[in-house]
Amino acid sequence: MIFTNDVLVQRIHRELIDHGDEELELELSEDASHWDELFDHDLPDSPEKEARRRYFRELFRLQGELVKLQSWVVKTGHKVVILFEGRDAAGKGGVIKRITQRLNPRVCRVAALPAPNDRERTQWYFQRYVPYLPAAGEIVLFDRSWYNRAGVERVMGFCNDDQYEEFFRTVPEFERMLVRSGIQLIKYWFSISDQEQHLRFLSRIHDPLKQWKLSPMDLESRRRWEAYTKAKEVMLERTHIQEAPWWVVQADDKKAARLNCIHHLLEQMPYEEVEQPRVELPSRMRHKDYARTPTPPELIVPEVY
Repeated sequence: MIFTNDVLVQRIHRELIDHGDEELELELSEDASHWDELFDHDLPDSPEKEARRRYFRELFRLQGELVKLQSWVVKTGHKVVILFEGRDAAGKGGVIKRITQRLNPRVCRVAALPAPNDRERTQWYFQRYVPYLPAAGEIVLFDRSWYNRAGVERVMGFCNDDQYEEFFRTVPEFERMLVRSGIQLIKYWFSISDQEQHLRFLSRIHDPLKQWKLSPMDLESRRRWEAYTKAKEVMLERTHIQEAPWWVVQADDKKAARLNCIHHLLEQMPYEEVEQPRVELPSRMRHKDYARTPTPPELIVPEVY
């Protein structure tokens, strides 16, 4: 595929807007009276501007529901594992960030395991994932998971045919065992088109702030698009089980994919709002003989700004 310079410039500009929106997500409140101050209030209304407003409104509403879900998980002792799989640049990290953004990291944590070391390669394949499974009242999000064997390991030749087939024999029973133990297992595949991945890779190459996201393995995966497609199709067919089905998120539109995934996730659990105890700030204790020791000047960070 060949893209003109104008197309690439427009794409990088859109990525920069998205990056700016990520920062706004931490600053905006649900008080609509402040929104125009943060959304190009000096520019006329446009479909793009209104779409951004809708995105933020829905994102904050859904994140509010995630907070309710978190309280319910803690109260009931529910255990949840959510797997996020998909091609490189499909948007897995983006949705994980939005799910965890306003949650307690002691309740909802991310597991993103590196490549196995020499010792781990000799272990039972699933062994290194087990320590990351949740206890009661915890949610664990796997940014890639044991399905590496069905994807990157298969395509890149990091496992042999026997190991590959053994994975497919074992993984349904492994996942059924997790479910029988009381863990709710939810599996998402983020699906993007050939053209969309190409554009996202090009935008990362031309954006110094995002070049670090491209590893040699990512670039090689781009070359082997068709092999990854075949591996994905086999994986979905052989590991889509009633106890832990696959859910496919259409991810060419990153923001829509985030909202759709979070909305679907919330629908998978029968959570309800938990009444929280009233919080009162206690009065500070004061002692007449207390005097605060001045901070030595050499320890103070210069106030450049």
